[in-house]
Amino acid sequence: MISIGPFSVQVVAVFAAVLLSWAMARRVARRLPDAPYKAAGGMLLDAVFWGFVAARLGFIALWWEEYAKSPMSMISIGDQGFSWWIGVLAALGVIWWRTRASRALRRPVLVGITAGLLTWFAAGGVLDLLQRSAPPLPALALATLDEQPVVLNSYTGRPVVLNLWASWCPPCRREMPVFEQAQAQYPDIAFVMVNQGESAQQARAFLESQGLQLKDVLLDPASQTMQAVASRGLPTTLFFDEHGRLVDTHLGELSMASLKNTVSRRFAQSRQIKTDKE
Repeated sequence: MISIGPFSVQVVAVFAAVLLSWAMARRVARRLPDAPYKAAGGMLLDAVFWGFVAARLGFIALWWEEYAKSPMSMISIGDQGFSWWIGVLAALGVIWWRTRASRALRRPVLVGITAGLLTWFAAGGVLDLLQRSAPPLPALALATLDEQPVVLNSYTGRPVVLNLWASWCPPCRREMPVFEQAQAQYPDIAFVMVNQGESAQQARAFLESQGLQLKDVLLDPASQTMQAVASRGLPTTLFFDEHGRLVDTHLGELSMASLKNTVSRRFAQSRQIKTDKE
């Protein structure tokens, strides 16, 4: 499972962690004199907000070269590009600063932050377990743009980035140049672009109109790949290691920075092993 309704599991986990943090801060604050639970809840939300801002800015700084090439992508937070450790430090800094004159609030807000972090870490652990137990790269019978048969799991043996897309999907269209560039930069990774629900003529017409030179574009007119990976939205991108095991997922538009970040985290070891062998 990579989504809950229209939202990715990661987004739902973050929302749940923030909600629990807010509720816990208010609950602890109710035990204080005058029960300043509303102030505690508001302060926690302020800290979370500035934490998110800092996490985004920190990620942009880490991948500045990529964002500088496409400045508008800096505000496209759907790429899920955040440096969470920077965000946590920023949130703690905001709490410390805001509670200088009201230290009684510091404890409930910190308790709330701690509860949220524990929930977030637990959700991350569960997600990792789900990914490890997920079915491998499916053995689906698809076709190339020339309508030649190909089995999807024939790409097993090297890392695979599997993207599900359609020409009518605006974020799919926007992220296509990212994959075109990635295919050139990472020749040892298979970037497999599986069109969902369209004909060869429709897919080819879109690629030609955009001047895109993409390899490994496959056709899935029955959208069976979406069903096989339990995706409920487009675009969906899945990352499989060289053994065909699912190691990461992304629901929504990818930027070059977020794609490179995931590739560096998930495929660095396998790419290094290949380099050593060569």
